[in-house]
Amino acid sequence: MTDSGQSTASAAGPKRKDARRNQQTLLDAAAAVFVTSGVEAPVRDIAAKAGVGMGTIYRHFPTRADLVIAVYRHQVDACAEAGPTLLATSPSPHAAFEQWVGLFVDFLVTKHGLAAALQTDNAGFETLHAYFLDRLLPVCAQLLDAAAASGEIRPGLDAYQLMRGIGNLCIGADSDPRYDARRLVALLVGGLRRP
Repeated sequence: MTDSGQSTASAAGPKRKDARRNQQTLLDAAAAVFVTSGVEAPVRDIAAKAGVGMGTIYRHFPTRADLVIAVYRHQVDACAEAGPTLLATSPSPHAAFEQWVGLFVDFLVTKHGLAAALQTDNAGFETLHAYFLDRLLPVCAQLLDAAAASGEIRPGLDAYQLMRGIGNLCIGADSDPRYDARRLVALLVGGLRRP
């Protein structure tokens, strides 16, 4: 390979890294706009938040469903990756678990409108749900096991049941300003403590 071939190859590497960073910026901006305006928010609002043109968004995500799915997967991945990091850096396994539950609740509260955006794609919705469970159940179980092993919470808790319970407490959080899902989830998590 010649020197010019090597410089071309090395120039392609940073460009790909920039493209990934740009896509992450788009996903973060879309997630933030979805929180305040729902998944039907105008693409121009997302573009403005990301600091890009609308064409950039359509180049990465040709349809709204593509964007919603990408944001959903991005948020699931971030929540899954946070678990081990929190466990390694928090003062206790229970503190890590509480912080992770907070991230999980934020994720659940912001995903309202997902079903409507994917209403014609039941298979796609089922695939996303399976992805959600595959990525998050093991993380929740790991955090529960660590907190139980340290004696901070009761042993024998089932991650799936807990995640379902948290999910049920988050229903309606976006439609009733008087309803505080985060407070109720905090009470649930507090009730897991050993007496």
